[in-house]
Amino acid sequence: MEAQVHIKPTIYSWSSVIFGQWASVKLTSAALALQVENAIEIASDPSADRTLNSQALDFIAQLPSDPESWRVCLTLFVRDPRCSEFVRHTCLDVLNNAIRSGSLGVQTLNAVRQNLLAYAQGTYKPLDTGLPSVDSIHLQNKLAQTLTSLFVYLYPSEWLSFFRDMLDLTAFAGSSARENAAGTVFFLRVLSQIHDEIADVFLARSPHERKKSSELKDLIRERDAKVVAGSWQEILSQWRAKDSTVTDICLVVVGRWASWTEISLIITPTLRDLLLELVISQSNGPAVSRETALTTFTEILRKKMSPAYKLELIDFLKIREVIAHLIASPALADLRATSQYDTDLAESVAQLANHSLSDIVKAIESAQDQDSVMVQGVSHLKGFLPLVLRFFSDDYDEICSTVIPCLSDLLTLFRRKEKSSVVIHEQSIAMLGPVLDAVVAKMRYDETSSWGNEDAQTDEAEFQELRKRLHVLQQAIAAVDDTLYQDKISSVVISTFENFKRGGTQVDWRDLDLALHEMFLFGELGLKSGGLYSKTKPVTPAAERLIAMMFELVECDVASSPHPAVQLQYMEICVRYYQFFDANPQLISTTLERFILFVHHDHVKVQTRSWYLFARFIKHARHHLGDIAQTVIQALSDLLPIKAEIPDEVSDNSDMSSEENQQTPSARFDSQLHLFEAIGCVCSARGVPVENQVVYIRTVITPLFSDMEMHLSPAKNGDDLAVMQVHHLIMALGTLARGFSDWTPASITSSASPPANQVSEEFSRTSEAILLALESVNINTDVIRAAARFSFSRLVGVLGSRILPQLPRWIDGLLSRTSSKDEMALFMRLLDQVVYGFKTEIYDILNTLLTPLLQRVFAGIAEPVTGTDDEIQLAELKREYLSFLLVILNNNLEAVLVTEANQAGFANVISTIEHLAKDPSDFPTAKLAFTVLTNMVTKWGGPDVQTKAPEPTLPGFDRFMMERFSPLCWALPSQPNFDTRDAQGKQAMGEAAGLQKAIYAKTGEQYLSHLRNTELSGMGMDEGTMDDYLRVLSNSDAKAFKQYFQGLVQRSKR
Repeated sequence: MEAQVHIKPTIYSWSSVIFGQWASVKLTSAALALQVENAIEIASDPSADRTLNSQALDFIAQLPSDPESWRVCLTLFVRDPRCSEFVRHTCLDVLNNAIRSGSLGVQTLNAVRQNLLAYAQGTYKPLDTGLPSVDSIHLQNKLAQTLTSLFVYLYPSEWLSFFRDMLDLTAFAGSSARENAAGTVFFLRVLSQIHDEIADVFLARSPHERKKSSELKDLIRERDAKVVAGSWQEILSQWRAKDSTVTDICLVVVGRWASWTEISLIITPTLRDLLLELVISQSNGPAVSRETALTTFTEILRKKMSPAYKLELIDFLKIREVIAHLIASPALADLRATSQYDTDLAESVAQLANHSLSDIVKAIESAQDQDSVMVQGVSHLKGFLPLVLRFFSDDYDEICSTVIPCLSDLLTLFRRKEKSSVVIHEQSIAMLGPVLDAVVAKMRYDETSSWGNEDAQTDEAEFQELRKRLHVLQQAIAAVDDTLYQDKISSVVISTFENFKRGGTQVDWRDLDLALHEMFLFGELGLKSGGLYSKTKPVTPAAERLIAMMFELVECDVASSPHPAVQLQYMEICVRYYQFFDANPQLISTTLERFILFVHHDHVKVQTRSWYLFARFIKHARHHLGDIAQTVIQALSDLLPIKAEIPDEVSDNSDMSSEENQQTPSARFDSQLHLFEAIGCVCSARGVPVENQVVYIRTVITPLFSDMEMHLSPAKNGDDLAVMQVHHLIMALGTLARGFSDWTPASITSSASPPANQVSEEFSRTSEAILLALESVNINTDVIRAAARFSFSRLVGVLGSRILPQLPRWIDGLLSRTSSKDEMALFMRLLDQVVYGFKTEIYDILNTLLTPLLQRVFAGIAEPVTGTDDEIQLAELKREYLSFLLVILNNNLEAVLVTEANQAGFANVISTIEHLAKDPSDFPTAKLAFTVLTNMVTKWGGPDVQTKAPEPTLPGFDRFMMERFSPLCWALPSQPNFDTRDAQGKQAMGEAAGLQKAIYAKTGEQYLSHLRNTELSGMGMDEGTMDDYLRVLSNSDAKAFKQYFQGLVQRSKR
């Protein structure tokens, strides 16, 4: 077919593809078209020469930038014989870009329109009824997109017949019936492209584009919406029983256009009946277009409209009848319990039910009591809720999840309006019960599920996720009617326990699991007031019910169930409701016996989790245990031996399920540590005499010492397994100490008391053994240091001040030359706790170790940064260093910084702080540095002065802080890369202002004189600003000066 657009013969060649060089020779239109075609063919040929292919791609990339390239591309696209599909697709792309650029005039666009319309008519509307040689789907979509681009520019005033021209393709020549399948499909593709262009809500548009789209939609509604809607009826009537592809595409278009087209124009009784026929007539046969029709119903319901109209639409479309009919169909009824159950259909119907009920709820929420919308909405609610609950109770969780949103909306409606609306109150009473019954039933494992099966881990995870969503629904129900919720859960739990008491193992484990799971969740209501008891009585009715459940749990011996899921739930509940055992200590021994059995469980998930839960239970019940430590130690003795394994780096770094992670050596050891903590708790119980505590400690730590001694020698020689074994042993010793004592030195919140001297003495041996290992092993020491640092923090609580003489050795071991910045920062944080905890006893030790400690920190700060992680660790080390100085100053230990032993290093302390205070790349550290300086001024600046001369506690410190500290306040904002807009930089300037106020408080007029005559004048500040600055500094409070200083800095940087 010849193009009607004239090709100018004087177009320049963009590239000489054949010869691989650029040229500016004039070519004829035919030669130019040939060159473009050749270039595209070469670019699409994987066997072409790589250099030639690259040049061809470059040539094609420049086509859109040439204002005349579209002419050649149009010629190639409509040419007969046809070019290859790749050439034609590329040409359409260039042409489409040219149209959308807005550079083509109306006359030119009309010429393109004539060419493309003639092509479409020749391709999709043949003269006879034979099968036309149509384009591929990709090319059809590209042509439809290009025609849509023309539509945007020409439909308002030039191409008024656009839709009739496109619709004409659906019929053969001389006929009005929509019998031409190829033309019909292409017409529908154009309609789909138009929707995407002007109405797709997910497409970002500029304000101009939004305005243009709105105008086009208005024009379509005014001119052609009725014609388009009529065409859908004709197409569905013609093809619904013949071709599912045509039918499906048409249904999709109907659903899309319904969102923005006048609903009365497109959703007519005829079209509705066609949709109903597609849904209902096929309910007993193959689902050809049924699910697409259901999706169309759902899309139509999505259309925004007033609540009253939405209810009328639901009535008009007969949505409830459709859903009810499909629920009763063989596909969803007779086959529900079989493998032939149509889950796709069920999910589609569930989506329709979900949207319908949500719309009904929204209508009711906007209505007033007793008005027509309320009455109609409640009527719909009664009809739709049973249908929704049918899908909610479906065995397939995906189908259940589909209707959870509408139930959530319904429960929210009840919660908001249950008290203010009589009608809503009545409906909530009638409906909450069935909803709660359905939710509880869905919480149960189904009959096909298995627990702990490695092959079912994904299903298990998905079910637990569903349980979380169901729990939200239960919470919503409880918020509306907590009595109903309490009655239901109590009934389920108590009746299940009683059945177990009568039938034992005959009770399905799924029922027991459900009862225990609901009992666990019930705690959110039962513990709402912070506990179960108040002066031995239940604090709330919910707590009273929970206590009754706990008695049944223990007395019915639910823990004797052989199923691991039940045993695990039992332990979780006992730990969560430990207050029950505080009030009923007579039940602890029975429960503890069950825990002892479970920690030896052969299921890895139960065993490792039980170790943690056992430690938690022991910790809560420790004061009621009496002297049972020896029994517990003996019962756990087979679980205490430590056997290290080298971690598998590949498996540790790969994606694994939580259950797989529980089986890794490192995870198992982490769980094993809980056993040592539990033993520590048992040994330190109130009823255990001190001499027995010492014996029990020795019983546990002696084997650990022997094991460590045996592995130290190979660890020194680089045996990785031996190093890991020493690491584990150190961790176990530290964890034992943590379990033994909750006491924290100098803590004002803890009621715990320090352990007896004999106990502390015994743990001193532990500290000595760890230090020996730390000092002995010099290979892989980062592993040993990590374990030692872990144990050091836990030994403080059992050693008390006994740890102070060992501090120099701890510092030598934990801050070696190979220690990373991260290790240093972590240990500095531990030292903060030690200094705070023993501030009255640590002075002499601190005086001895301060200089060597700070020297190592300075060396770490001075190390070059080698990457992002290293930079983060350096910043952390800087902040921990400054925090350590603050701890010293805040705990009245400042004198240690300037003693004879540390005087020489004081200059380095000051210079380091000064450097950090001037660093604009790390504002948090700079802020902290100013805080340290302000504290030094407060500590050493002497009393506040009024008119008298300064009296610093350190001779000459008044001049020192004016000459060294004060200039830092301007040094930071004077840096070229200081950003006044940075919020953290502004905070640092606030601390700098506080430093100046502190200096002024200690030096008075001397500081003002120094600022005027030396510092501010040296900066070049003018007299007026200087007078204002000094006035605000001397007369304003700290907050006012802070704001002034921050503003002055900001103005000075403009």
